[in-house]
Amino acid sequence: MASTLCSSSTCAPTQSSLFSSFTLRRRLPLVGAFCMLSLGLSNLYTPFYSSALKTGFVLSLLRSKLGVRNHSAIRMEANTTTVPSIVVYVTVPNKDAGKKLAESIVTEKLAACVNRVPGIESVYQWEGKIQTDSEELLIIKTRQSLLEALTEHVKANHEYDVPEVISLPITGGNLKYLEWIKESTRE
Repeated sequence: MASTLCSSSTCAPTQSSLFSSFTLRRRLPLVGAFCMLSLGLSNLYTPFYSSALKTGFVLSLLRSKLGVRNHSAIRMEANTTTVPSIVVYVTVPNKDAGKKLAESIVTEKLAACVNRVPGIESVYQWEGKIQTDSEELLIIKTRQSLLEALTEHVKANHEYDVPEVISLPITGGNLKYLEWIKESTRE
């Protein structure tokens, strides 16, 4: 995975070129950012940077560049005020379907928040043919324990025969936001 994001032929091994804000913006598109959020910073490195990560140099440099003051803002603290949480991706065919499904998910307390991202284009194979469709992406933040109920709700209220429901673990973040996810969802 890391070699896909930063191969040796595209990444210069210097600190200044690797961590400049322009380079980070250019090298970490939306998909890369989701990978960083879902896999954690320590899982995204090449063997070249292995020793630097073990010493904490790269993480401390990233924290300083991103304005993170303490480690708890990146990694989830072990405490009882939060619950294991996930981000779930669901695609829908249009704005109306996205709004209707998002509202029903939040109303049923199956998620604390649903972001609607319009204007994505999906390319996929269906029934032996390559298809291209404009869709809207729902980014759903919820408890891990609600994944099965959320999946059933999506399947029952979705236009597609096989709706996309993909979950990724939340490994850290703003502690207050993670507590809010717990408070805003059913048990």
